[in-house]
Amino acid sequence: MKLIIINYGAGNIKSIQFAFKRLGVEAILSNNIDEIRNADKVIFPGVGEASSAMKMLQESGLDKIIPTLKQPVLGICLGMQLMCNLSEEGNTKGLGIFNVDVKKFSKSVKVPQMGWNVIADLKSDLFKGIKDKEFMYLVHSFYAEKCDEMIAKTDYEIEYASALQKDNFYGVQFHPEKSGIKGSKILENFLKL
Repeated sequence: MKLIIINYGAGNIKSIQFAFKRLGVEAILSNNIDEIRNADKVIFPGVGEASSAMKMLQESGLDKIIPTLKQPVLGICLGMQLMCNLSEEGNTKGLGIFNVDVKKFSKSVKVPQMGWNVIADLKSDLFKGIKDKEFMYLVHSFYAEKCDEMIAKTDYEIEYASALQKDNFYGVQFHPEKSGIKGSKILENFLKL
């Protein structure tokens, strides 16, 4: 299996690579458009600030390629947020894969949300073998609103979409690569999609 992690300068890529290595899969880091197009599975990671991450995608032409991919694609954290329509972070126009906007948590809660929280109302093969209200590890100040494409939700001040799916595109707000055995199971499920 050819698994590509998109390497565009805004990734938590080492921990993701190690997580797949533990599953027996060598994930290749690449920003090569042909290599990404021909992969069996694609991971779209992201850590950092939305507008500068989007700028890096645009400079490499990846902003045009990612929405056209036909194989299973998993956006993680900022990667998922960039797949949405618009982010309040830097007033950033996203890739528009998921028809939802990304908002900032209010000042009434500690931001970023950092640590363990539960994911609930699980609705996808991505969560096969994962119990409802399982704990996952999160670090984020912005969230995707609840929407039709929501396949998991989390409550932090309000309920928001902690996972999204549309066709071959999946997104998780949490970090499966840092969420222990259950996170590893989600990555394994992604490999089987």
